[in-house]
Amino acid sequence: MYHMVQRVDVTVHSAADPALVYRLAADSATWPDWSPVLRYERERAGDAHGVGEIRVFHNRGRRNPTREEVVELTPNRRVGYVLLSGLAIRDYRAFVDLAPEGGGTRIRWHSSFEPEVRGTGWFYRRVLRLVITRYAKGLAEHAAARRAVSGRARRRGD
Repeated sequence: MYHMVQRVDVTVHSAADPALVYRLAADSATWPDWSPVLRYERERAGDAHGVGEIRVFHNRGRRNPTREEVVELTPNRRVGYVLLSGLAIRDYRAFVDLAPEGGGTRIRWHSSFEPEVRGTGWFYRRVLRLVITRYAKGLAEHAAARRAVSGRARRRGD
């Protein structure tokens, strides 16, 4: 059997602290606020921390939703998930790693997968790099905007 693991690795910076970035990334219901996800549905709840949640994302420009399972939640450090269905790839695993950086957060969103059809790995790698970049930048910018709003409210005494 043909196996060719493909990898995508995107790093961006957010002015927000890791705790805020983590809260947004770990809460699947917020994804439509900062990503190409149009609608989120919870198919199965996770444990008390959210691990094991199966989420269904309806994305812009896609007819079929993607189903994912949250497999790791390390507070303020990492969110991990696997793709269950929705793309012609297998063994898709993705991690959003967070680290303090310059008063904000370094967001490293990286994934690995194998194409179902030989010769399509380059295509999925290219598409997923573009998509993951949009997700990572959206997360970084949304977190930074929320940080700015809450900072102004604190200064005003709201």
